[in-house]
Order: sequence, then C-alpha cells, then structure tokens
Amino acid sequence: MYPEEIVKPFKLELTNSGFSELISSEDVKNALSQSGTTLIVVNSVCGCAARNARPGVIMSLSNESTPDNLCTVFAGFDIEATEAAREEMLPFPPSSPSIALFKDGELVHMVERHHIEGRDANLISENLVQAYNEFC
Repeated sequence: MYPEEIVKPFKLELTNSGFSELISSEDVKNALSQSGTTLIVVNSVCGCAARNARPGVIMSLSNESTPDNLCTVFAGFDIEATEAAREEMLPFPPSSPSIALFKDGELVHMVERHHIEGRDANLISENLVQAYNEFC
C-alpha cells in the first residue's frame, strides 16, 4: 500500500475537478446504484496516469454531455474500493489506471491501461467524449 503523502496530490487532481473518492466497497455499491451515468477512474501513481489519464479525464469534462456522477478509487491505496470497482468492470482484467463509464449501474464503456499508455491526454479525452455523447 502506498503512503498517503504520495497519493494525496494525485487524488486531489481529480477531487478538485469534482470527483468523489470511493474508499470502501459500500461506496462503490452506492455510487453504482445511482440512476444515470457514473464515471469511475481507477487512479494510479504511474506516469501514464499523471501524463495521460488524469489530464485526459479532466479535459473530457469540458464536453456538453458529461457523466452524472464522477468517482475515483486509488489502486494500491483504496484497496477495498478498488477491488469492488474492478469486480464491476469484469470481464475486463484489472488495470491501473483505467476508466469505466456505467449507465444505471451497467458497464457501457471501458478504457484500459493499454488504451492509455502511449496515447496523449487529448486522445483519451476524445475517446471519453465519444462515450459521453453516446451514453450521457
């Protein structure tokens, strides 16, 4: 498990942009029981989260259509919540970072780590915007 002082600034990047932290399996369950669309970002300390995923997610929120609920879990820190979120992302294998869009609790769009690595934040944002335009 990562020390809090390491993950705090990475968490703040999303929470300062309107994301709710999910820290327990109950938090994940409650988030996905809400009607409408819910975006869950599996945050990470890795470089592709800092350079690609978090900036791409934040950029995507400037779209006219966006998810109703914005949530995040932190891999290697929010262990219980991350495991619960990943269970909801099946059949996709666990990856960090990753981004999942749910509609009425059902997974409708997934961005896995291999879709994030080597792609700039603009491409990730464009991918999410297309999903928002379709599902939100």
